Amino acid sequence: MTTSRWNLHPILAWVDSHIIDYPTPMNINYNWSFGSAAGFCLGIQILSGVFLAMHYTPEIHLAFSSLEHIMRDVNNGWLVRYIHANGASFFFIVVYCHIFRGLYYGSYIEPRQELWCSGVIIFLLMMATAFMGYVLPWGQMSFWGATVITNLFSAIPVAGDAIVQWLWGGFSVGNPTLNRFFSLHYLMPFVIAGLVFVHLALLHKDGSGNPLGANSSFSSIPFYPYFYVKDLLGFFLLLTSLSVFVFFWPNSLGHPDNYIPADPLVTPAHIVPEWYFLPFYAILRSIPDKLGGVLGMGGAIVILLAIPFFNTSVLRSGNFRPIYLFGFWLIVADFLLLGWVGQKPVDDPYVSLGQYATFFYFLFFVLGIFAIGLLERWLLFPPSKPL
Repeated sequence: MTTSRWNLHPILAWVDSHIIDYPTPMNINYNWSFGSAAGFCLGIQILSGVFLAMHYTPEIHLAFSSLEHIMRDVNNGWLVRYIHANGASFFFIVVYCHIFRGLYYGSYIEPRQELWCSGVIIFLLMMATAFMGYVLPWGQMSFWGATVITNLFSAIPVAGDAIVQWLWGGFSVGNPTLNRFFSLHYLMPFVIAGLVFVHLALLHKDGSGNPLGANSSFSSIPFYPYFYVKDLLGFFLLLTSLSVFVFFWPNSLGHPDNYIPADPLVTPAHIVPEWYFLPFYAILRSIPDKLGGVLGMGGAIVILLAIPFFNTSVLRSGNFRPIYLFGFWLIVADFLLLGWVGQKPVDDPYVSLGQYATFFYFLFFVLGIFAIGLLERWLLFPPSKPL
């Protein structure tokens, strides 16, 4: 009777069906905690970002000094700023783990194509938000990173120059650019939060996957109290790791040049983005043609949207796909190699390594998933031999 009254209230009924009594496969492991950890990181970023926006000044002559004011004069401002800056890195670490977990366990395979695509769209918006946030400190790397990345849009035929001028708000990176980036950087996390609810709705429509890759509706148990403790452990580990960086190495994940005020007359010796963009930056640099590099960098992310539709495997979990599993660990190593190459100078052997790694990246997603799936079909269901 109590449960019936609880479910009569629409909000409490939603909480009950989606959080408390949500049917969860009984064999899922800690790898399924990365999704909730990513949502936790988003909450940290929104909350810390709102407090920072109260004291930040989006004006090119005051932006850098306003951050110094936050660090030195605002009560606990240094803590909020370091949580926000390092929280972005931890957000990407968790999301990358979430994506690779999805690749390992086949989370992109029918019937979860829409769920996978919604996650990729959230990832794209995350990258755009993080890039605009990287510009806001208005340090040397912020200014020149914005100049280099926005200039890439000029490679788009016909409309490229107009797009660049719209992004700049003028004929160079300046005050209108900073104002636009600040406005969008403040808005986008709330858009992402809305899409997260769409992502969760799609997840609960088809149900969570599991390490076996099988339909586990017959062996599901309520999320609470059995699985929330796994997510809770993930939250504590995340907070502990983030706290170590915030209190002991708060500047280790940032570039030293970004602690120098922006100077349009002095170009840094080596312009690099934040570490979580480095694999895609390496792909951009590996293609000599400017338009080709832009298409390659964009295609490296967009191709994730396509893989549910050219998957040919009848198996889901990587635990039962030894050939695919070999390719999976190769793509993980390849992604790390691209990240390492992205921070190196544009010179041999780094350029050649980046080109080989870029080739394998697209080879895995274009041919690997399609061809390996066909091979698995042939091995599982070989053509019958004539009598």
